[in-house]
Amino acid sequence: MTGTGAPDGGAGFLAVDSGGSGLRVAVGTAERGPLGRRASREPVRTGARGIDPGHLMEQLVPMARALTAGTGVVAPDTVVVGAAGLATLGDALRAELPGALARELGVRTVALVADAVTAYVGALGPRPGAVIAAGTGLIAVGTDLTRWQRADGWGHLLGDCGSGAWIGRAGLEAALRAHDGREGGSGRLLDRVRERFGPVTAVPGALYPRPDRAAVLASFAPQVAACADDDPVAAEILRTAARHMADSAAAVCPPAGEPRVAVTGGLLAMGDALLGPLDEELAKRLPHARRVAAEGDPLHGAVRIATDLATGSLTLPGDAAMLHVVTGPA
Repeated sequence: MTGTGAPDGGAGFLAVDSGGSGLRVAVGTAERGPLGRRASREPVRTGARGIDPGHLMEQLVPMARALTAGTGVVAPDTVVVGAAGLATLGDALRAELPGALARELGVRTVALVADAVTAYVGALGPRPGAVIAAGTGLIAVGTDLTRWQRADGWGHLLGDCGSGAWIGRAGLEAALRAHDGREGGSGRLLDRVRERFGPVTAVPGALYPRPDRAAVLASFAPQVAACADDDPVAAEILRTAARHMADSAAAVCPPAGEPRVAVTGGLLAMGDALLGPLDEELAKRLPHARRVAAEGDPLHGAVRIATDLATGSLTLPGDAAMLHVVTGPA
């Protein structure tokens, strides 16, 4: 083994995807790509200081050491951490994580990246365009390769319009309208609510006390999609969600050239009931853009950023809230 960080003299990296479903980590080299992966299903805590750097390190360090021992990457020179909520809840991470990674793992270069940016890079690579990251929440990110633009991503109480939580909430509301006898209700969705939650009176108790309300709301979104073929209320919910998603994409997509537009995230599993209307809305709102399939997921994006940093070929724009690189002494 030669070199300071990796087998065969390659520059070692650690790529991290920290999201609502847990932590995913990849170790590798710029020359050989990812050599090993590990995952934890425990999401990093968020508290009064925002994203908790101590809790992230508690999970990350043992995973990183196990991966480096198993792959021969002695000490990664570069770490890329893609974190959900970094733009608005990442002050403690930005202040503490680079130093903690240098002390614990000997890392020299740390990139703190919003998970929307890792989703973008995973989907499109370093190309101009827009990406809709649509799962429990929703955010759109775009770049012309000189600066980043973001739209929505405000959470299920203030936004995330068109997200899984938004669709699920709209479906539950339509079911409750049917229960009350109000206009705009759906008997089909009311049946699904009873199957999922039991008596309608149990729904508030299943939501309001829960810290994971957004996830509970999103868990009902597939029921809306399942009813859309023969329920006009469910179909209209998905058409409205598609309009919201296209609105966010249009807000961030470069207006000139032939940018690419992709969708990534769990809502892709809802199929044509949502994606058909979304394609129509994107064609109307962004006729100059080229709709493409996402190349990879946010962990792929973190790996791509880590590889480009390790080889000095990163062309993506820096941003204090979205993509911030800290380099220590060699």
